Amino acid sequence: MIILQSLQGAGKRREEKTMVQSGNLQVGLVAIATTVRSAYRLFPLTESLGAKLLVSPSCAQALSGDNSLVYEVYPDSLSETLPTLWSNHQGFIFGLALGAVVRLIAPLLNHKSTDPAVVVVDENGNHAISVCGGHQGGADRLTRLVATQLGAVPIVTGACDSLNLPAIDTLGLPFGWKRGSGNWTGVSAAIAQQHSVQVIQDAGSTLWQQHLPPDHPFEFELDSSTAQARVWISATQRQFTAKGTFPKVQWHPRVLWVGMGCERGTDEQVISQALEQVLAAAHLAEGAIAGIATLDRKADEPGLLALCQAKGWPLIPFPSQALKGVSVPNPSVVVAETVGTPSVAEAAALTAAGVLELLVTKQIYRSPDLAGAVTVAIAQSPQEYTARTGQLSLVGMGPGELQQMTPAAQTAVTQADAVLGYGLYLDLIAPLRRPGQIIESFPITQERQRAERAIELAQWGLTVAMVSSGDCGIYGMAGLVLEELQNQGWDGQIPGVQVFPGITALQAAAARVGAPLMHDFCAISLSDLLTPWPVIEKRLVAAAQGDFVTAIYNPKSQKRTEGIRRSQEIFLQYRHPQTPVALVRCAYRQNEEITLTTLEDFAQLEIDMLTTVLIGNPTTRTQGQWMITPRGYFP
Repeated sequence: MIILQSLQGAGKRREEKTMVQSGNLQVGLVAIATTVRSAYRLFPLTESLGAKLLVSPSCAQALSGDNSLVYEVYPDSLSETLPTLWSNHQGFIFGLALGAVVRLIAPLLNHKSTDPAVVVVDENGNHAISVCGGHQGGADRLTRLVATQLGAVPIVTGACDSLNLPAIDTLGLPFGWKRGSGNWTGVSAAIAQQHSVQVIQDAGSTLWQQHLPPDHPFEFELDSSTAQARVWISATQRQFTAKGTFPKVQWHPRVLWVGMGCERGTDEQVISQALEQVLAAAHLAEGAIAGIATLDRKADEPGLLALCQAKGWPLIPFPSQALKGVSVPNPSVVVAETVGTPSVAEAAALTAAGVLELLVTKQIYRSPDLAGAVTVAIAQSPQEYTARTGQLSLVGMGPGELQQMTPAAQTAVTQADAVLGYGLYLDLIAPLRRPGQIIESFPITQERQRAERAIELAQWGLTVAMVSSGDCGIYGMAGLVLEELQNQGWDGQIPGVQVFPGITALQAAAARVGAPLMHDFCAISLSDLLTPWPVIEKRLVAAAQGDFVTAIYNPKSQKRTEGIRRSQEIFLQYRHPQTPVALVRCAYRQNEEITLTTLEDFAQLEIDMLTTVLIGNPTTRTQGQWMITPRGYFP
């Protein structure tokens, strides 16, 4: 137990804030409890979501002596403490009555674009309610995460959520887009009222378009006479008037790479002013800038470094060898003699963007009052720069029933930007999915394509959940994804990878029939797509000779029917014909089928790819509808 007597100076101790990755948000979370029950209810969130638990003095007194909880104590009344916390945290989870929370936060609310996420959990943990900061604050997503962790029902009342649509004011966040100007409230209202909304997109990913529900209100035709709102997704900076016929907004995908060259010691203000003038003349948005590209000899220029730091842009340096072969419209002999390449700004912009044509050819700027000169050129990349470090979550979903899936695995699916998997598995986890997610289904035979696509999206900067049934590391996708990363020269860091285990098919099957795995056991797959049959047969013989309880995966397909019969023949050479065998099909799912039989009879029964076969060892026995393998506790 940790008790702090004062929260004064919390604003100065920003390093103490707990941060948790929540999709594309970094959220400093604090959970607040005033009763013992709510403290115990919220405490699991300190580990699963990284929230800091704060309790009232009276609650702390009631908890004294219990070292199972880690918490801090706020010293004054909550109404006096909350204003200090409000400006230093981005998410609040209250274990209080909803009415009390509304009264507490009402004086602190400013605007939906800046208010933190506020979620309320009832004392029994039955419901998690998104109160404010739903979209831009991340409360709707946080509500789902909290509900998943606590086994509660998420209450999200936003119109977009009820329509299964992504919120327009957070639409581009997974792709690193920047929100531009416009009437965001008006466009959001039009979507909520299911009015026709025209979308004009000439830059950035269109993945979001491909995953809309069938009855979405968006129109993608250039000429739309029925539109009552408009969304521009472009690198262009548009000027909207308040007297427009309907509301408009603009998103700016970060597709512009600015090539820059400058004299040594050029003042930052000269560089900044030059860029502003170039953007204004070309009607381009600053929010669409991906980064600055230059010659490696200029990578230490204080003016360039200061500009990039102030704007949060990467500075990409290229050696002269990489630039001098780039075809540009305005090469310079003088520049070539000086730095080894006939072009810096134009060649760097083209190289960074990966294109052959410039959007803006080089422009040279000087200031009469400040030192230096700068050359600016701009190219537009076909793919936006997300400015995010991608994450790959390799998720084991267990046998298929959500209650059998770990809370951590459920959270990984809920917070992912993209969820990939076999179609049946995606259907089974449908309740965990949220509006706006990219959902990509692959046939059961396209595991490699699935792994490559997951890696591609993660390398781009998205948070990706790859779903496998059972445990993803046991006949699942984890190994294939890691192998493919290794083949691509992965550094082990980017993209980040986390593996979420799940209940395996053999565990699920065993649980449905009792305790057949109480002694040494093994698992063997009969699929010969990746393993030659002679190797499989060798393993079957070894398992049978070694008296292992044996779980057989992939026992029989429409084309592959002889393997299960041959397995029976092998085990009958070493075990009694009456050895118990369990056939468990679709464990824990609605169409579950369980059959207890014997070694001499099981191969003639109905078996398919959804069946797990459990073959007992010489000591395994049955008791009614249960299958038991003794551990050896009784003589």
